Amino acid sequence: MSVFFYGMRFWKKHVPCAVLCLLMGWVGILLELALPLLSALFVDYLLNYDPNAVADGNLFAFLVDGKFGAPETWRLFGSITIVFGCFLLLREILIYTRNVLFQWNGLELENELRDITYKKLVELDSSTVSEYNTGELLTTLSADIITFKEMYSRVLQNLGDSFFVIVFSSVILAINSAYMLIIPLVIAPILIFSLIKYTKAARRVSTAIRGCNADMNLCVQENINAVRLIRSFANEEYEENKFDKVNQALRKSYWDQVDVSAKYGLIFNVIRQIAYIATIAIGTLMVLWGRFLVGIMTACVTYVQKIMDHLTQISNNVYQLQYGLVSGGRIMDFLERRTKIPESEHPDKIRTVPNLEMNDVSVTEDGKPLLKHINLSIPYGKKIGIMGGTGSGKSVLLKSLVRIYDATEGSITLNGKDIREYELDDLRNEFAYVFQDVFLFSNTIDANIAFYAPDIDKETVRRVAEQAQAHRFIEGLPQGYETIVGEKGLGLSGGQKQRVSIARALLKNAPILILDDASSALDAITERKLMASIKENYPDHSILIAAHRVSSIADCDEILYMQDGEIIERGTFESLMKANGMFAEIYRLQTSEAEEEAAISDAGSCSEEEGLL
Repeated sequence: MSVFFYGMRFWKKHVPCAVLCLLMGWVGILLELALPLLSALFVDYLLNYDPNAVADGNLFAFLVDGKFGAPETWRLFGSITIVFGCFLLLREILIYTRNVLFQWNGLELENELRDITYKKLVELDSSTVSEYNTGELLTTLSADIITFKEMYSRVLQNLGDSFFVIVFSSVILAINSAYMLIIPLVIAPILIFSLIKYTKAARRVSTAIRGCNADMNLCVQENINAVRLIRSFANEEYEENKFDKVNQALRKSYWDQVDVSAKYGLIFNVIRQIAYIATIAIGTLMVLWGRFLVGIMTACVTYVQKIMDHLTQISNNVYQLQYGLVSGGRIMDFLERRTKIPESEHPDKIRTVPNLEMNDVSVTEDGKPLLKHINLSIPYGKKIGIMGGTGSGKSVLLKSLVRIYDATEGSITLNGKDIREYELDDLRNEFAYVFQDVFLFSNTIDANIAFYAPDIDKETVRRVAEQAQAHRFIEGLPQGYETIVGEKGLGLSGGQKQRVSIARALLKNAPILILDDASSALDAITERKLMASIKENYPDHSILIAAHRVSSIADCDEILYMQDGEIIERGTFESLMKANGMFAEIYRLQTSEAEEEAAISDAGSCSEEEGLL
């Protein structure tokens, strides 16, 4: 399907208003095209009157037949002036109303497109979204929407106006003298040929500009997010050079646009000037031969000039049309992307507490196996700990439960039914998920914690903050819970951000709590208090904890040790220690490291005491 007709599915509901605007514009254009004929009467019957001349070609010849005043009289001057003024006033009213109406109509389309693309962004799975860089997404959801909207609401209106002017100006010229159409007919093929070449060049530079703008957005966005990293590595010069390259590419793309516009603009202006001079020459000859009055000649020159102006305007609008089609192609590509996590056609609701079961589950992404033959029973209220090295599949296992990943083999069931048969939002409402990559909004801490229920009372927010061991540090901030954190939580330490995100999950109070390496930035004492608080305040909830520290999961009902997407060890803490496998080895390693740190700390304390003695 072409981009234009794809966009029509969104524009069609706005077409009636657009047609009304077009008709209003055409009436305004007719009134405008009448003005040169009225001006001709001023010249031929008030300023340069010839009793032997007849205004046969003038549509307003009835104004000079004596009923509205004799030639060269103030009465005729007043009559023509009143008609001229009425036409001008009515035209301005129509054009003003039309412009306001079509701008409103365009903004409605823009608002609708923005809403649709944002909902599509939220609907798509993480894997599909990650195929786009941030600059590309920002350009698609902002600049592309505006450009695509302008194509339908403004560019098409302008093209319709231009064709209307050309047609009716040609009709008026033909009524007065077919000779006046010679110049437009001779020059039109040359102009059309130039227009076709211009269209191809415009499409090329539009695509380049759009791509360079996306690269610029990505570069700036990455540098804003990574400003502390860049400074910590003292790598400002490298990033500045990278920005300069992107900036130069953007400048070159715009320079190409200027070059194309200037080159073809020169061609179009030369054609217009040739047409203008040739028309004056033909008109002068017609006057000298007695075929024209001076006023009608000047009016015809005006109409020829309007034809050439609007042919040039068509070229400019064709360029905007190409730019709109490029942006529309990006929007169409984005909106037609299919999520890898589809909704069920007839989704069911979850009616009882969730009991999960993973039956021989494997997950493959782009040909790479992420999980291999996982079997796991999670009855409601069970506490499960998961350990393993980086890339072992811990996060993939947890994300598959909420359908961030879908099982490619086997099945995940909830209360005996495949989770793909439930409504996606209903399924995810059963989980409170704390991701290992913490994200906080640029808002107050209170608003970040109350994200799931923005209108919840302050007491509940404080309670869950206390349970997450966050209350004390929040109270110590300048504005307490009303402190505004920067984008992504800038201004807070890693451990503080983790505790705020855990408080946010606890406030949701979902049946299943997932902590995906959510306490990695906490010290051992704070982590111990946190885990004890969660188990004390949510004893009946299912809790799934992925962690690198044994202390985080030691008292879970079942512990899984994963490697390369497989569960290679499982059992309670005691049984795994007896098995003397990987889990036991890591426990001994972490315990010895902790003892060494404690010994060093004690030795330091003793040295201080000896120094004091």
